[in-house]
Amino acid sequence: MPGIEVSETSIPGAYRINTSHLPDRRGHFYEAWQFSELLRQAGHRFEIRQVNYSVSRKNTLRGIHGTTIPPGQTKLVTCVRGAAMDVAVDLRVGSPTFGRYDVTLQEASAGVGVYLADGIGHAFLALTDDTCMNYLCGAEYVPGTMIDVQALDPAIGIPWELDGPPITSDKDAAAPTLAEAVERGLLPTYEQALASAEPHPV
Repeated sequence: MPGIEVSETSIPGAYRINTSHLPDRRGHFYEAWQFSELLRQAGHRFEIRQVNYSVSRKNTLRGIHGTTIPPGQTKLVTCVRGAAMDVAVDLRVGSPTFGRYDVTLQEASAGVGVYLADGIGHAFLALTDDTCMNYLCGAEYVPGTMIDVQALDPAIGIPWELDGPPITSDKDAAAPTLAEAVERGLLPTYEQALASAEPHPV
């Protein structure tokens, strides 16, 4: 049977999940995620409480999005149609990697996923029309708890390589920069994020 490999990105708390595919004349099969493997390889107990999908036109830019702590909302994000430049951003004030980002190319055919612990922001650029992203969430959405940070903030410096102005929501276009979010006290602290993750034996 195919398996999965979990590896930490350059941001502690953000993990890339690679899959091995089993092809045959019908197509192929792969396991996208296993509770026990994420717990064994990353030490995170991820239980799904909500499932979301977004469908985006090419050149759509979504994010950077996070959630206040509490309640927090861990996520496993996978591209299930099309392709996306997927980005994790450390929004934890006081973290050794605060403000840094890590990029993963997500293509539906590859089955790569990105797991984001509490305090890690998420953004992506749709590289094809009709790009569909699947979000497995560790907590249900609570209105008023979403954090928005400007994805085009030059201080973060994500290399989006845009051909022209991206398609964004009004909310994302008006999102504060990272510095403004810190000044307004919108972001979680590193200590809050660590405390929200219960220690579990691997």
